[in-house]
Amino acid sequence: MKWFYALLLYFQKRGYYVCQRIADRLGIRAKIVRTSFIYLTFVTLGFGFALYLFLAFWMRIKDIIYTKRTSVFDL
Repeated sequence: MKWFYALLLYFQKRGYYVCQRIADRLGIRAKIVRTSFIYLTFVTLGFGFALYLFLAFWMRIKDIIYTKRTSVFDL
């Protein structure tokens, strides 16, 4: 049971960051975005979860490509 809580904590720490970034970009609360994803998932039978995973993947790739470097020697 301990591994379940460790897994849950992992996803809570890293999974909600997608909603937080979307909320910051739109200027609304992250709780509203999270709730919207949950409702969208139930209404469309999983499309909301697929969209969430796509956005998480896209943001991760964007962060890898567009990292801010302080100097030329940080390659």
